[in-house]
Amino acid sequence: MAKRIDVSGLTAYYSAHKAIEDISMTVEPRSVTAFIGPSGCGKSTLLRTLNRMHEVTPGGRVEGKVLLDDENLYSSSVDPVTVRRTVGMVFQRPNPFPTMSIFDNVAAGLRLNGRYKKSELNDVVEKSLKGANLWNEVKDRLNKPGSGLSGGQQQRLCIARAIAVEPQVLLMDEPCSALDPISTLAIEDLIGELKERFTIVIVTHNMQQAARVSDRTAFFNLSAVGQPGRLIELDETSRIFSNPSVQATEDYISGRFG
Repeated sequence: MAKRIDVSGLTAYYSAHKAIEDISMTVEPRSVTAFIGPSGCGKSTLLRTLNRMHEVTPGGRVEGKVLLDDENLYSSSVDPVTVRRTVGMVFQRPNPFPTMSIFDNVAAGLRLNGRYKKSELNDVVEKSLKGANLWNEVKDRLNKPGSGLSGGQQQRLCIARAIAVEPQVLLMDEPCSALDPISTLAIEDLIGELKERFTIVIVTHNMQQAARVSDRTAFFNLSAVGQPGRLIELDETSRIFSNPSVQATEDYISGRFG
């Protein structure tokens, strides 16, 4: 199977502070990879390096490589905007555009690309909302504000917006942390469906969620407070949770620290 994402020797900084150090790993296509580890170990920072969002942060810079199907996303010839279109992102808290309708929220990225006629927009918006398992709930109120939806519906709307532009990769930074259990289950079910089309990387603090939704799990940790986060172990999720090869992974999963 071809490597969809190949990270090698990646170190990320916030100004002089080194957040993560010397990360090397692969993310397989059409799979779900979960990032777990204690707060402050750099999970979200690493996630943001995968679509060049990290450098938007003041002082944010990266050393090393992130390859997407053998193309270095940090090459000087690569446009960061193109990267963020290819590698979509869903954030911790639902962030629909508050003044836009449900329809316009989904169509926003498509209109930025400027390639779609009205009839095509209608089709892609419907397909994306169906892909996010939201169509049946909103099809009769597409012109209503997206901000009027429930929290779980808003998060699925943000997923519909992300997949409308047909990214190759979908990044999710704790997408269920602000949601109730029923909405969380809906998002988890959706992740299982979306991996048939997309490569998915999810950051989660919820061990049970990582075990439920991911094919592979990466455990990150700090050697000490103030030290950069490092990748400790990456393996099949079933093995990480049943028989990890590193004691620190076992200690974290069993609740001895973190």
